[in-house]
Amino acid sequence: MRHALRFLSVILVLLCCACGQPPPIPATTKVITQKTDPVFLPAKLSEMDAAINAAIADGRMPGAVLWLERKGESHHAAFGNRALKPAPESMTEDTIFDAASLTKVLATTPAIMILFEREKLDLDEPVRTYLPEFSGDGKDAVTVRHLLTHTSGLRSGLPLAEAGPDQALKQCCAEKLLTPPGTEFRYSDIGFIVLGELVRRVSGQSLDAFAAAEIFAPLKMSDTQFLPAAERRPRIAPTEQRADDMLRGSVHDPKAARMGGVAGHAGLFTTAADIARFARMMLARGTLDGVQILKHETVHFMTRVESPETVSARRGLGWDIDSPYSRPRGARFPLGSYGHTGFTGTSLWVDPFSETFWILLTNRVHPDGKGNILPLQKTLGTLAAESVSGFNFDNVPGALPKRAADVLNGIDVLAAHHFAELKGLRIGLITNQTGIDRKRNATIDLLKNAPGVSLTALFSPEHGIRGDVDAKVSDSTDEKSGLPIFSLYGESRSPQPEQLKNLDALVFDIQDIGCRFYTYVSTLGLSMEAASKAGLKIIVLDRCNPINGVAVEGPVYSGPSVFTAFHGIPVRHGMTAGELALMLNAERGWNARLTVIPIENWSRHMWFDETGLPWVNPSPNMRGLTEATLYPGVGLLEFTALSVGRGTDTPFEIFGAPYVDDLKLAATLNRAGLSGVRFVPVRFTPTGSVFKNQRCGGVSIVLTDRTACRVVDIGIAAAAALHALYPADFDLKKFNVLLGDEKTLSALEQGAARAAITQPWAESLSAFKKRREKFLLYK
Repeated sequence: MRHALRFLSVILVLLCCACGQPPPIPATTKVITQKTDPVFLPAKLSEMDAAINAAIADGRMPGAVLWLERKGESHHAAFGNRALKPAPESMTEDTIFDAASLTKVLATTPAIMILFEREKLDLDEPVRTYLPEFSGDGKDAVTVRHLLTHTSGLRSGLPLAEAGPDQALKQCCAEKLLTPPGTEFRYSDIGFIVLGELVRRVSGQSLDAFAAAEIFAPLKMSDTQFLPAAERRPRIAPTEQRADDMLRGSVHDPKAARMGGVAGHAGLFTTAADIARFARMMLARGTLDGVQILKHETVHFMTRVESPETVSARRGLGWDIDSPYSRPRGARFPLGSYGHTGFTGTSLWVDPFSETFWILLTNRVHPDGKGNILPLQKTLGTLAAESVSGFNFDNVPGALPKRAADVLNGIDVLAAHHFAELKGLRIGLITNQTGIDRKRNATIDLLKNAPGVSLTALFSPEHGIRGDVDAKVSDSTDEKSGLPIFSLYGESRSPQPEQLKNLDALVFDIQDIGCRFYTYVSTLGLSMEAASKAGLKIIVLDRCNPINGVAVEGPVYSGPSVFTAFHGIPVRHGMTAGELALMLNAERGWNARLTVIPIENWSRHMWFDETGLPWVNPSPNMRGLTEATLYPGVGLLEFTALSVGRGTDTPFEIFGAPYVDDLKLAATLNRAGLSGVRFVPVRFTPTGSVFKNQRCGGVSIVLTDRTACRVVDIGIAAAAALHALYPADFDLKKFNVLLGDEKTLSALEQGAARAAITQPWAESLSAFKKRREKFLLYK
């Protein structure tokens, strides 16, 4: 059947040539493996095909070959025409393309890494160690790693005056750096020309010979080579007219052409099927069909971010991860996937998280160099991810966060809007030391100086306006602004009618930490209720959840509203203050005049240290992200006969008591097998709070994987262990003060297994997740 179709396509070509018209776009889409549960969604595959056909119809390229693969199932197709001039030819899947800059990752980078594995080359050695003439004018500090990550300081390309490989290399070695090494990302062909020469100097073989022997032949990439043989010419997609000749089998890149067709930056020819074999090897971490090309750890090394944090792009070794060239990632593949593009219209993107890769090969420069597929690359990258069935791209453990500088909290957004939402209003601001913008300007000062805004009063939560009080707080006056400060953690915990009578709105700007019994959310709720009763607006300047907005843990509270459990939410709720405000307003029926100023560029999986926002201790003993992460678990132990580290340098990272044998407790907790955490026996003497100045035995908590760790389980496992080891001292009943779940307490009293203790939470947690869906502002 396949031969019949190919014969038919040849007949169509001949007929069209006779009438001077290009042949019709062939419909050759196929799925080579069918499964009961499809790996790809057919509707999205059809959208990919349609997008390619539309680009061809618009004249953005003459034709293309698409290859999409995941877990052994492939969707691949040929579209349009391989050639338009001098005569039309239909595209076929075995068409050979000028790979252009895909040469960098298919040949040069793996060649360098093979030499690295063999200890022939050190990535952090200066290039001049292997190429002595590459020196002077600042180049002595350029390392092999700088070349691989495009952070060498070299300019993008060479002028075309000189010819031949020797002249090109001399020109590279004579280059002056535009910037110091490691300080700026600048995509550089010059760097990869030098890398290609390093392969020759170190291995004793030319780049084409080394790559053929060490990469292409072992991977059975039979159509991949520099300087393709004449017999392959009929299958090669032509590129651009040069003088009187249409380039076909000769490299399109002018500098690579003048270097004889073999260069580190360009010159390779290949097919979609061959690149698919290479991509399978990469997904399998270096091995294909039992043949090892690279070590497992080498593939991981070269595809993680290796560029300096201070530069504008995130690059692996050779590979693109997050840069202006990352179009094939589209809008859905996670950060941490990787790939590359080529000038002639070639693309490869590999996603190790979903085990997917996609390839688009075009000769978009044919026949006149004017084709443009940049929008198509992004569209296809998005559709490729959307076509994957049964994988949640919204929550990908291990994926990189967005660039830190992108995240703006509500106060930053409000300022960017020139405080428009507050103009003409008399404002009461509920805040503390965490109310700052990205540049650490206090929200108090920003609103005090905002034109058209009348900041009239301040309200402070637990720990006071400066966050340094561990007791009840009295009303006072702000020394800097002269404004009255009304305490919401003193004689009253909600704003009083007389405090609100000269206000039009309350503004809330406090950093929560994502835990039910951390009381700032209760202050928010009580303030919303007071504003609703007084007819005031309530405006929440939202802030990110520092321990991410994905994880939801612990029993959902169902008791009466108290200050440490204001609403029916779980211990770790995975919501922002703005989202909780929306939930409270709807579920409490307040109908408050609520406005949430949302965060920009934050996604739910992000932790605080991935936002680039400055950290301010939200309370005296919440001294960093580690404490905040552990607090929903360790904080549950607060009211028991136990020190949770208050009065030490690491509150909530240790706990213990004078009656505890630290070695025995650590061993017991480690036997529990909690994911992402280990327990180290310690002895400590708190200088304050519970067991002040008494020597305590206990454990120090080491987070080995904060994403895998279910931190509420730390509190459950600790309570179970302490009750079993020290029932007369620990006082298990006090554990329920913050847990707020009698069934869990009963199971702990009976010595039930941890799975039996936590499994009953599942139904209420599922119901909570459905409740919260309508209030979530961020993906």
